[in-house]
Amino acid sequence: MTMTSTVKQNNPSSSLGETLRAYRELMKLLIVILLVFTTVTAMVVAAKGIPQLNLLVPTIFAGIFAAGGASAVNQYIDRDMDGKMQRTARRPIPSGRVEPINALIFGLALIVWSVLILGWFVNWLAAILALIGAVYYVVLYTLILKRNTVLNIVIGGGAGAMPVLVGWAAVTGTLSLEAWLLFAIVFYWTPPHSWALAILVNRDYAAAGVPMMPVARGEDTTRTQILLYSLQLVAITLIPGIALLFGSDMLGIFYLIAALLLGIGLIYMAWWLIREPTKAVARATYKYSSLYLALLFLAMIIDRILVNIF
Repeated sequence: MTMTSTVKQNNPSSSLGETLRAYRELMKLLIVILLVFTTVTAMVVAAKGIPQLNLLVPTIFAGIFAAGGASAVNQYIDRDMDGKMQRTARRPIPSGRVEPINALIFGLALIVWSVLILGWFVNWLAAILALIGAVYYVVLYTLILKRNTVLNIVIGGGAGAMPVLVGWAAVTGTLSLEAWLLFAIVFYWTPPHSWALAILVNRDYAAAGVPMMPVARGEDTTRTQILLYSLQLVAITLIPGIALLFGSDMLGIFYLIAALLLGIGLIYMAWWLIREPTKAVARATYKYSSLYLALLFLAMIIDRILVNIF
């Protein structure tokens, strides 16, 4: 036994820290942060400014629990698949750092807490939508779609779009056309974003038998679909501009300029991926698509704040 291993055995705080890190990994906090950010953005747009803290704070915590819990349950279900892929082999369950049943209990508990927090402190529509989002991701996407159809990402993208509905419902207690427009933006963003990543890890998905677009239809078809979905996405993001002409005040000029510039960048990246079909360009496209959504929703927040100031 080495001195390092002896120290670890005699250092409970080190063991506790490793355990906490493993459970944080189960929650995929980087993805959770982006999802919660879209929730907060929807709240700001719905409130036409900064929403009340007594709604904002519990919604943020509930969003973290709902998304993190769904991620943990997803990893419990996909533990066999994750062990076959180089990209996911070091996740907490396949690496042996978390027992599968513990991950399942942890994930389900987080989802239950998210629903209770929203129901008690916000409203029950937001709570039900959060539950639907978790079930959508775990049951419809992970159990039914992911391993069985090339449309897994297309249909499954609705799970990642549910947080904006939760945010809108948290503020208004209802769902309007504006809420569904935000839903559509995230829904149409998901395929090009996910397919760019799928091109990078095509061999992993093939080894695990997952019919992602590059595996089932080939990389050339995937690159074409990325461009087509990017064009549709940009068109959807500009709909508030048309609505503005008819007197709608959902979003204003600042957002429209940002959406147009960001959209041009996204279309260019998708076109570049077709013209230069390399892993390096696929990686750049994937990274830009992540930045694109974050900046697009940030532009919505800034737009609403500027309206209140001026």
